[in-house]
Amino acid sequence: MIKLLHFADLHLGIENYGRLDPQSGLSTRLVDFLRAFDELVDRAAEEAVDLVIFAGDAFKTRDPSPTYQREFARRIRRLSHDLGIPTFLLAGNHDLPNAAGRAHAIEIFDTLEVENVWVARRPEIYRIDTRHGSVQLLALPWVVRSSLLTRDEYKNLNLEEIHQLMLDKLHNLILGEEGLISRIDPDLPTVMVAHGTVQGAVYGSERNVMLGRDLVLPASLVRHPAFDYVALGHIHKHQCLFDDPPVVYSGSLERIDFGEEKEPKGFVIVDLEKGRATWRFIPVRARRFISIRVRADGDDPTQQVLDAIASHPIRDAVVRLIIQTTIEAEPRLDDTAIRRALAPAFYVAAISRDVERPARLRLGSQESIEALTPPEMLRRYLVARQVPPERVDLLLRYARELFVLDGE
Repeated sequence: MIKLLHFADLHLGIENYGRLDPQSGLSTRLVDFLRAFDELVDRAAEEAVDLVIFAGDAFKTRDPSPTYQREFARRIRRLSHDLGIPTFLLAGNHDLPNAAGRAHAIEIFDTLEVENVWVARRPEIYRIDTRHGSVQLLALPWVVRSSLLTRDEYKNLNLEEIHQLMLDKLHNLILGEEGLISRIDPDLPTVMVAHGTVQGAVYGSERNVMLGRDLVLPASLVRHPAFDYVALGHIHKHQCLFDDPPVVYSGSLERIDFGEEKEPKGFVIVDLEKGRATWRFIPVRARRFISIRVRADGDDPTQQVLDAIASHPIRDAVVRLIIQTTIEAEPRLDDTAIRRALAPAFYVAAISRDVERPARLRLGSQESIEALTPPEMLRRYLVARQVPPERVDLLLRYARELFVLDGE
């Protein structure tokens, strides 16, 4: 039995909802992402993992800062050198340059021929020897149009036609008679490692960090009987698309925004043998995101908000507060008290107010209103505001007294 650890979508460099850490000089959100990565490395050591598979997107951008590269390399070194675990790195869309001659973000490991680290930028077959036997990987990095098509092939096509042509070429490259699948050793356990969108996958909120429109890979490309497990990256929401073989998105290690508030974050550990793979999801202690929605329109709207805050575990969480109130109650909200109650939060992303404003009362046409006496206009107004009839009569009695006094 060979034990794999599968993770993806680290995205070092996403620093929203954070601030500068005075001790390290790093963004507090970068510290969050690195802490999750450290949890993964520690678990790989505890479980005596035989092979680590990273399914793409090490960084937020194609041009990561030296600091991000250093922190990523430190942890890859710990896996591959200190722990002696073979580590496979697949290039994702955020790792690839936007010019053909430029290096991709993780290419340095390949250039330096770092021992025990494999890097895949192009579709290829890799055989990796581990402590408990050999594994073969069919790598499918993020598909770039120029890697499959010449300009003459697509210059007069629309985007849908280009995608279909790319899928046809990809099918032949992987599953064709002379494709990569024909080079697989049928006696070895086989894992497909791909970065992309597979048909049927459910997106999280990561569309705002994706680059361009996705090429959707057909399920037939990943459900081949030659594969014992399919390790996917690119979609941040952890999910298993199919069971035979298991086709699994590990998901990302940290939350990006409130769209991922309720999603577990972590990685996957796989027990692999020829013809069979079982897997389990391992959650990490990702930063919690909490949305607090409160109706504050009573006699003490501030206390309603404070009670709602107290009912949520906001300590060390990224918090947004959404207050639904009325135009009458809004002035009684104490911002200082509310911010004081939110102080235990790691970061307050927003305090927003949704103020209900009553629709304009329609008392009748302009001509009919001008014909009304002041008491009649007041009665219409009170009835429109749904004041109880007995109270309407009382208010009108006092109003008539005022009208008489005003007339004197």
